Amino acid sequence: MKVVVAIDSYKGCLTSQEAGRAAEKGIRRICPESDVVMLPVSDGGEGWLSACHAVLGGQQIAVEVSDPLGRPVTANFLKSEDTAVIEIAQASGLMLLKADERDPLHATSYGTGQLVAAAIRSGCRRLLVGLGGSAVSDAGQGMIHALDETFKAEGGLQEVARRLHVVIACDVDNPLCGPHGAASVFGPQKGATPEMVVELDRRATDFARQSACKMGYDCSLQPGAGAAGGLGYAFMQFMHAECRSGVELLLDMADFDRLIERADLVITGEGAADRQTLMGKLPMGILEHAKERNIPVWLLAGRVSDEEKLREAGFAIVKSINPPEQDIRQAMIPQVAKENMSRTVCKMIRSSIHNNK
Repeated sequence: MKVVVAIDSYKGCLTSQEAGRAAEKGIRRICPESDVVMLPVSDGGEGWLSACHAVLGGQQIAVEVSDPLGRPVTANFLKSEDTAVIEIAQASGLMLLKADERDPLHATSYGTGQLVAAAIRSGCRRLLVGLGGSAVSDAGQGMIHALDETFKAEGGLQEVARRLHVVIACDVDNPLCGPHGAASVFGPQKGATPEMVVELDRRATDFARQSACKMGYDCSLQPGAGAAGGLGYAFMQFMHAECRSGVELLLDMADFDRLIERADLVITGEGAADRQTLMGKLPMGILEHAKERNIPVWLLAGRVSDEEKLREAGFAIVKSINPPEQDIRQAMIPQVAKENMSRTVCKMIRSSIHNNK
């Protein structure tokens, strides 16, 4: 039996690789001779760097940059030949701040600019940037400031950008400003009050207007401009970035269609599966590829809602890995989550074999 395992991270609990290895352990308890292909995956957010590393190889390079509040922090980028993979959360991520430190009015993407500059300085001319999990809502102004400072002697960022091919991996289509923009939609989860949201949106609007007047074009309405607190806009406006679905970009790089050839089963999952899963999230990308080859897909999550809709979309099985009586705090302990994953997959494989006899 050939099984392909491609499970997204369970945020705050398991990385994609940890979840995948736990699922593989459950498969091998029943079918030790199975051909198990384990692919770490990410849609551009948490785990983007490690997922791309598994696909592209290369070397992770550590750089000291500024965190969202200007404090020193070590961030990594991946270098594979002339390609750099950047996960903006390494420098500007919400995970770098304690809950009471979230301050989107002052949080800056300057550190992401330092990280991007280091990648360019290393000789990379192709950048694959994962947008997700940011603590900032500055429309990328901090990043642009850092890049302009770094490349001032070389004609500035605009001159350097002419030599680059930049692709941003993004799973949202929000514009920069307005009721569906970066501040309005994502600001509150970064700690913004309603008053802060108004101010952040005003700043972004002013920045986009000034940039458009200076450069002669405006990317603020482009789908994805509002991603990562407006970093999507900054990459498109100042670095001519191409915006792509992070899921599809990774699956293309991994040659996923080849990986699932002759597979009997694909197992995917995420921390919480619900109707939002159907809106282009990673498991849906996995499902679309597998459906074309009539390969059943199991969706495993820590929490499941809207099971009927998920089944209607085509998932053969939709299941929570957590026992219903287990406290959520207990279920979030990594070792407990790994065992829950292994035990659930083991039971499901055993049941599938029994039903097919």
